[in-house]
Amino acid sequence: MALTKAKKAEKVAQLAKELEGSTSAIIGTFAKLTVAQDFELRKTVRAAGGRYRVLKNKLAARAAKGTQIEAALQGLKGVSSVAYTSGDPVALAKALSAWIADNAEFTFKLGIVDGKVITVEEVKQLATMPGKEEIFSKLLFLINAPAQRLATVINATGRDLAVVIKQAVEQKKFAEAAS
Repeated sequence: MALTKAKKAEKVAQLAKELEGSTSAIIGTFAKLTVAQDFELRKTVRAAGGRYRVLKNKLAARAAKGTQIEAALQGLKGVSSVAYTSGDPVALAKALSAWIADNAEFTFKLGIVDGKVITVEEVKQLATMPGKEEIFSKLLFLINAPAQRLATVINATGRDLAVVIKQAVEQKKFAEAAS
């Protein structure tokens, strides 16, 4: 069933609204996906905090006007889809890469991170990077480590002094000095 102009305009407006808020996207192509595979792909993208849509190339180009991913969606060829997120781009890339490992029907075309178009190779590299949560935990560890070491050193002085005094009391060294 062909789309009417009104339906096309509505779809363009809806896609434009969704793309306006996204900071990163991964454009891909798929061939011969089954319904079950498509369902699993959408579920994987949602779990990574993203959205997934199959694109009509001309409508996608119109919808992307004025967004950060405008350059990437101009001149798409073939069957295309987009997974996009306003969250962590690494999480989306990891989720898609993991899904693609089991389903060769889907391949990357390009990606966009903060308005910058990246190649297929860069998308794969993005998938190998640590995610936001992992980077935050490493940063907190690095911030916390010097303070933890300082507390250990400060506590060691008092502890060592207490051990020396205890040994002196056990050996009755203070009793001899008092006599």
